[in-house]
Parts: sequence; C-alpha cells; structure tokens
Amino acid sequence: MEQNNKKVIVSLKDIFVKFDGEVILNNINLDIREKEFVTILGPSGCGKTTTLRIIGGFVEPDSGDIIFDGERINGLPPHKRNVNTVFQKYSLFPHLNVFDNVAFGLKLKKVPKAEIKRKVLKMLAIVDLKGYEKRSVAKLSGGQQQRVAIARALVCDPEIILLDEPLGALDLKLRKSMQLELKEIQQQTEKTFIYVTHDQEEALTMSDRVVVMNNGVIEQIGTPEDIYNEPVNAFVADFIGEANILNGVMIDDCRVRILGKELRCVDKGFGTNTPVDVVIRPEDMIITTPEDGQLIGKVENVTFKGVHYEMSVRVGKCEILVHSTDSAELGSTVGLKVIPFNIQIMNKLLPISSNTIETTVTYSNEAEQYFEFELEDETVNVPKKYFPEGSRVRIHLPFDALSITGEGDGDLKDVYIESVVYKGEHNEIILESDERKWLMLSDTDEQVATYVPLYFDFGKASFELMSDGEEETS
Repeated sequence: MEQNNKKVIVSLKDIFVKFDGEVILNNINLDIREKEFVTILGPSGCGKTTTLRIIGGFVEPDSGDIIFDGERINGLPPHKRNVNTVFQKYSLFPHLNVFDNVAFGLKLKKVPKAEIKRKVLKMLAIVDLKGYEKRSVAKLSGGQQQRVAIARALVCDPEIILLDEPLGALDLKLRKSMQLELKEIQQQTEKTFIYVTHDQEEALTMSDRVVVMNNGVIEQIGTPEDIYNEPVNAFVADFIGEANILNGVMIDDCRVRILGKELRCVDKGFGTNTPVDVVIRPEDMIITTPEDGQLIGKVENVTFKGVHYEMSVRVGKCEILVHSTDSAELGSTVGLKVIPFNIQIMNKLLPISSNTIETTVTYSNEAEQYFEFELEDETVNVPKKYFPEGSRVRIHLPFDALSITGEGDGDLKDVYIESVVYKGEHNEIILESDERKWLMLSDTDEQVATYVPLYFDFGKASFELMSDGEEETS
C-alpha cells in the first residue's frame, strides 16, 4: 500500500456507473494517498463530479469497489465515512453566525462545549477568520464564506476533504488568491484534499497530482509538470494549457516529419513511418530569421499579453501559435525553430483505419447503381456504386468524408461528440456511436458532449470487394 512514501488512503477499483443508459464512468481505477492534494480535471460531462460523489458516498457504482484505508466501503452512507465535502454553493446556514456554522457538525456529535469552542477557534485561525465568530455569514464576502465552509468541513477532523468546484462562484482575482490559500490550508492541516474542477490553471497551481478525465475514463495521472510537459495524447495536450498540435509522421526513432519538414526529436519506439500527433508548446517556438528557421511562415497576428507577445504565424495552411518576449512585425516572414527536447510525440487518439467499414450488401440495384447495408441497426444507402447482394465489402471513409451537417436524420443518428482538438488548420473530432468511434475533420467549432447526426460522403470513399474467407479487420 506504500507508494512515494505515502500510504494509499482511498482506492477506486474498476468503478462503472451508468445513468439512463449512458455510461458515466467506464471501469476507472484511481489511488489517492494520504496528505496529498489531488485534482480531478476535465470538461463538463467527463465524470469527474460523479467520481467525487462516489468517494463521498452520494452515488453507488453499478460495479467496482471503493476501498477506504484498506476496507471496502460500498454501501456505507456519507455520514459514516470519514470524509467531508465542500460544494460550489457552500450550503452555509444563513440563520447561524460564523461560529455556529463551523460548530454544527461537532454539536451533532455531542462534543463537549469547551472542546467545541477550542476546535472552532483553532480552525477559524487556520482559515484566517479569527475574530469573525459572531459575524453573520450573509454579510461575508464570497471568499470568506468559502473559508467558513472549509473550516466547517475540517473541524470534525475527517481524513479526506472533497471539494466540488468550490471556487466557481468567485471572481477571477479572488479565485486566484483562494487557490493559494486552499493549498496553504491543505499543507497546514495535512489532510487529503480531492478537488474537482474544469479550470486547468487551478489544477496546475494547487495540485500534487492531476487526474485528467474525458468521457468517463482517466486519460492521464501525473504531477502538474508531467501533465503539461508530457501529455499522453492530443486531448490532454489540448485541454492543459495552449499547444500547437500537429499531424506528423514518425520516420524513425528521433526523426519526425511535420508540415513537410523533417525535425529531430528525442522520442523513440513509435515504429517507422507511423502517423502521430506532435505537440509543441507556444513558448517553445523560437522566432528566427527565415534563413535560420526549420519552418518558414508569415506573421498574421501579434498581441501583447504583458509578459510576452502572442503571435499567430501561418506556415502553409497551418496556424502556429508562438509566445515570445520579442515581437515580430505583423505581415513579416519569419523562421521558426524548436529544440528536439521540446517536441512531444504521441500516439493518435484513433488509428488511420478508424473509419473503415466492413459489411455485407443487404440490397443492391444494378440498373440504378446503388447498394445498401446495415450499420448499427440503420440502413445505409450508397449511391453511384454497385456490388451484388450478399457481397462482403470493405469501405474506407477518409476523415473529410464524414460530416455532422446535412439533410435528413443522418446515416447514423445521435452520435456523441467525444473530443474536439484543433490541429492548426482544422478541428479533429472524435465521435462515438453505439458500437465504435469515428474520426472527422471540421472547419467549425463543435460542442463536446452533445449528440449529432453523422453523414457519410461515399463519393470520397474507396471500396474493396472482400474475398471469400478473408478475415475482417475492423
């Protein structure tokens, strides 16, 4: 149970949750250690709050185990778990003053009055509210109300504090100051804090470890530095900070091709001529003269950000974001360089073959030149193409042959948008239907975690008649 010299205090083992037929958590596994600040980070609908509520006892998983301090606690109600929760809406009692709000849990436990007073005053001092004991909570600022809620959660001495986006209602300046205060309180009390947010800056500022979630699964767990500098895939790179995410080909170990140029990198083990995603942070792009650049582009936009200039440089059809303390002239031609260590190589979220359909023709019309096949209980019509009924056909749809706008209900209805990643010249979108995932390109922004119809442009597809006995590959 020991790792990094800290004991694992709570473990989630193969947790699966489904609401109204939709998978919310898909067999996740997570260990939380004592005295650490862990942030669960992800977009809306990714399952982060459900994960927190499972630890708190407010939601029971359909399957899987919750292990607390070595014991299985499935079915144990919230009030019997050594855990307290701070919500975004602090749920303070408006008719009680600060002291009585903080003391509420101790009074329920029938703790002696003298001990209640000692513990409450000590906790108010820790959260920097000494002298506020008789103040009405209705007359406190948002940040002060939050500290009262934290004091109330801490005063009963739980082993774990759960925080569900508690800074969401605060203005930007106060939110930033409270990030530091929360971390100081956690370090001073030596409690385990599990914090949920969709704000990347909060996660990077406060956490010992960050758990990045998407679509009911954990994409990556690591320190803030690991998550930022070594993202495991394009979703994490795109969600954590700003990044240039480009399509590339791994020529061989330590050699990658992007935007038609071969660059040195430090990554190995991706094979030969393998399609990959390449991540370069804006601050790692170096502006040079065109003669010295690995890439050459035109400066399309320059914005002063206080500590640096943010520049958009067009390289071919691709937009590259650059952060630099030196400004380039708008409209000028510049070179771009990046050292090998700052080029991060990642496996693609979906393989090139993701849009391949292997199917049997259910109906065909040679005279009118079309055929039909069944796909996830939908009948799909392929115009201007003929294969005899009963033929087995392999259809490959390039990324630009898929769209989510068109007439009718779509070839597939209610397809889920799982992720949207900008690749410098277009958005790369992963969609999930009932039985599989699809990859498409779009020039417009689309809303993650929504359901849309999916259309196929078979005019862009390639077709192959499968031979008898040939095994399917999809």
